[in-house]
Amino acid sequence: MQQGSTGLSRGLTARHIRFIALGSAIGTGLFYGSSDAIQQAGPSVLLAYLIGGGAVFLVLRALGEMSVVDSVPGSFGTYASRHLGRLPGFLTGWTYAFEMVVVCIADVTALAVYMGFWFPDVPRWIWVLATLFILGAANLFTVKVFGELEFWFSLGKVVAIIAMILGGIAILIFGFNGDHSAGVSNLWSHGGLFPMGLEGFVLSFAIVMFAFGGAEIIGVTAAEADKPEKTIPRAVNTVPVRILLFYVLAIGVIMSIAPWQTIGSSGSPFVQIFEGLGLGAAAHVLNVVVITAALSAINSDIFGAGRMLFGMARQGQAPAIMARVSRSGVPWMTVVVMIGALLIGVVLNYTIPEDVFLVVASIVTFATIWVWLMILLSHYRSRQKMTVDQVAKLKFPVPFWPYGQICTIAFMLFVLVVMAFATETRTALYVGIAWICLLTVLYWLFLRRSGSGWTNRAADASETCSPSQ
Repeated sequence: MQQGSTGLSRGLTARHIRFIALGSAIGTGLFYGSSDAIQQAGPSVLLAYLIGGGAVFLVLRALGEMSVVDSVPGSFGTYASRHLGRLPGFLTGWTYAFEMVVVCIADVTALAVYMGFWFPDVPRWIWVLATLFILGAANLFTVKVFGELEFWFSLGKVVAIIAMILGGIAILIFGFNGDHSAGVSNLWSHGGLFPMGLEGFVLSFAIVMFAFGGAEIIGVTAAEADKPEKTIPRAVNTVPVRILLFYVLAIGVIMSIAPWQTIGSSGSPFVQIFEGLGLGAAAHVLNVVVITAALSAINSDIFGAGRMLFGMARQGQAPAIMARVSRSGVPWMTVVVMIGALLIGVVLNYTIPEDVFLVVASIVTFATIWVWLMILLSHYRSRQKMTVDQVAKLKFPVPFWPYGQICTIAFMLFVLVVMAFATETRTALYVGIAWICLLTVLYWLFLRRSGSGWTNRAADASETCSPSQ
């Protein structure tokens, strides 16, 4: 296995990276959070997923362009420091780590809800604690082990979603036990395509964008990718297919099988639909799938946050100890830190089990939009610095430059405004703003004054703990 100049192992193949991206982007937001989005907007949520997915694709193309040019630890945190300044880089890196911690709490909470399908009397926090210890241990092995684990997690849910779509289409065509009430007409027969009006459609974007959070992990994997100039473009370019197949088509089938207003949030809508149709065995199989999807997302998020903190430590923007790597090229301390932070999820599931998901999902949306904005702005600034010859030599240039980038930046700002008007997400917006203010104060107190931050100490830590030792 190759070792990069950073000490990290280049053990991730194109197959691994494509499925790591699937693990983050297709998980709890689809299997659990989609029910909240459906209740908010009705069938018009399909249009919201299409618009949001298009915006995320342009974000990933911007990130892909920068990653192919220079695959570095810390990815977009490093790019923000380089093109926007040290403070934006500091804010971006730590906000991404914060996002991953919070989204992991959402994912482990959803997983605990899924386990309640089989074990309704077992407290949720027990499942949360067990999950953290198992996946924490998995992330301490070589990156190739992580990649293989993520591949099989993601492959299982991809096959299951396709099977669910095909099964749902069969029910729509042939009916079920003589019941032909299911049909595409359910999309407009219960209040029309916009039953909650334009307001419900607009407000749903706060939940819809949460579903795509984590897709930016593609950039984080670049530093450990084998031939990133080939693997990153292939992974990014599959995003439109994933959006159409796994979000729009899957949710469209669900709302065609049953009226949208009957889809609740007591569990995965995928499981609820098949259980309601009397397909008990299918519901059990699908519950295994959604549990696997949650495990996959948690696994990817621990990986992504750990690598981001490793990259920041090497820049002197995080404690030097986070730059330490094991002999197998794994930044083990960042994994330990992530697991420690995620123990907050155990406490929350013990104290407020019913309200955890909506609260943390809203906070994640703010952090996700912030990170995407920084990626877009970093890319825009990097392009401005390039000469005509440099632009011509780009191996993976963004499409629709510069108008696509400008429109996507405007859309991300629009989502932040939407969060301010939605009662459920307004508190999360306040938390996000407070987080950015706190980080800014910490930067000026500890990094700006010292000038070099932890840079020298981080370099020392990386040097003394090199895998080659």
